[in-house]
Amino acid sequence: MKTLERPIPGQSLTAEPRSQAYERPPEVSDPIEALDMHLDNLSEPGAMEDALHFLDYGLDLVTLVEGILRSAVMEGVHNIDVSLIIAPALHEFIKNFADEAGVDYDEGFTNEREEKALSYRRDVEAARKMLAEVREEEEPKRDPLPVMMEEEQEPVQEEEPAKTGLMARM
Repeated sequence: MKTLERPIPGQSLTAEPRSQAYERPPEVSDPIEALDMHLDNLSEPGAMEDALHFLDYGLDLVTLVEGILRSAVMEGVHNIDVSLIIAPALHEFIKNFADEAGVDYDEGFTNEREEKALSYRRDVEAARKMLAEVREEEEPKRDPLPVMMEEEQEPVQEEEPAKTGLMARM
């Protein structure tokens, strides 16, 4: 794209009000009607195959559903609130279809921070286990000290604890 073909800053403010589809009232305001419309669209020949193709090539399911719903909002079919309401049902519909088709896909609900923390904890536990095994191998096996008979034991003298601290006399 050439630099002269870009929109000028503030150009959207000079456009005719309500000239965009998403600026007008939506065509569908009932979530059930909107969901039925999306399911009908996905039932058209080739639509679900395209969706499964994108899932198969690495697009996660959450992003796919968000794209479908954003497109409908931009076209003025329904508003964002309806998208938020119907997103879980549309997600499950496509997920079940992908499962039945045997498509390997990423659902898109992973939290990278939690995965890294879990991986770190696993690594720490594995390292502790390996260290314990190494220590067992390196430690020579010792015979327990022979137990001395009570007669042979020397009496233990108790020593007074050393007086230390700030107020102790020297």
